[in-house]
Amino acid sequence: MPENQNIEWKESWKDEYLKWICGFANASGGKIIIGKNDSGKIVGLKESKKLLEEIPNKTRDILGIIVDVNLHQTKEGDFIEIIIEDYPYPVNYKGQYHYRSGSTKQELKGAALDKFLLQKKGIRWDGVPVPKIRIDDLKNETFEIFRKKAIKAQRIDDDVLNDDNENLLENLKLLENKYLKRAAILLFHPNPAKFVTGAFIKIGYFETDDELKFQDEIQGNIFEQLEKTIDLLFTKYIKSSISYEGLNRVEKYEYPKDAVREALLNAVSHKDYSGGVPIQISVYPEKLMFWNEGQLPDDWTIDKLFEKHPSKPFNPDIANALFRSGYIESWGRGIRKMIRECVQFGIPKPKLFYDMSGFWVEFSKGTYNEEHLKSLGLNNRQIKAIKYLNEHKRITNSEYQTIYEVSRNTATRDLSELVDRGLIKSSNTKGAGSYYEL
Repeated sequence: MPENQNIEWKESWKDEYLKWICGFANASGGKIIIGKNDSGKIVGLKESKKLLEEIPNKTRDILGIIVDVNLHQTKEGDFIEIIIEDYPYPVNYKGQYHYRSGSTKQELKGAALDKFLLQKKGIRWDGVPVPKIRIDDLKNETFEIFRKKAIKAQRIDDDVLNDDNENLLENLKLLENKYLKRAAILLFHPNPAKFVTGAFIKIGYFETDDELKFQDEIQGNIFEQLEKTIDLLFTKYIKSSISYEGLNRVEKYEYPKDAVREALLNAVSHKDYSGGVPIQISVYPEKLMFWNEGQLPDDWTIDKLFEKHPSKPFNPDIANALFRSGYIESWGRGIRKMIRECVQFGIPKPKLFYDMSGFWVEFSKGTYNEEHLKSLGLNNRQIKAIKYLNEHKRITNSEYQTIYEVSRNTATRDLSELVDRGLIKSSNTKGAGSYYEL
């Protein structure tokens, strides 16, 4: 079994490896093998039976946890396997909190430690109550904007929307023991950056990576930032082409507005506000990039993020308010929607990047032509079907069978694959009324 984020090999035992046990216990658990080198080859242990007794005792006395310690005897020599479960509460080594991340161990300090301790208690950063800030300190105009949007979204009962701001905040779960949560300040306070460092958005236009032409900072609460940012992007930063259909003037922007809005909502919902760094939007002549500080869950990869958008956002209280106001259309559909909007608009699907600093979403210009569709691994029928949908708006399974001369099973398989990849969507109805569209 190779060494990975859940397995660590050590040639011999040292008491400092209790830090590694602490790190595994605070993360997702794992194993430490004592008696193997970095290549996984057994090198053998001296006094293995003594260690079999000492390791669990030291782990119990110093870390306060119980681990399984197993002795394996082979022809090449003895080795010990330490099995560590993930613990529901924080585990410390002499007052230090260690955490296994990837294939490394790190000591948590400062904001990272605060966030870790909150998460172990089942509390997210945006759910922490804040003293000395009153409901009257919040911006009443933002509450009115929220109410107007929530009425259209129909996700909150009318009697709640007609009640006072305190009861509305209670309904949105933004109060705890009469204290406002951090999320309430970010959503409704006139100047949240006064309390939360980096609670704003930066936009910059770059000719090249090192040539910034102009930039803006968008302040205010999250609802204000969302509206101001979209307005600024599509009036100052993103170009539009003008055409006419008869006497009607038609503007077409370089990127689909709904996809850009979705990228912004994702950045707000998944930003790690404890880091103190603003959301950054970089506009180039050939691309548009969104960045927000944040982390993927331990068992997530970018590929998995494409397959299924996380149903639990980094800031659940903020996301809940955005959802119930109608800003977010549905849970867990953000990336799929961005892909679908780009396909329909005629540009490549957005790219996602993740590194230790945070997330990147990148839109690029270009025609969604046949060559590009082939690069996605689609078969000829599926490529023709997307072109058909661009012109005819919808297609049924039986129409697909007739047009492309295939069986029902083949049509279902082709269409289901396009749905799973977020390129088209199903009406989710059964029988004769079922259809597919972009």
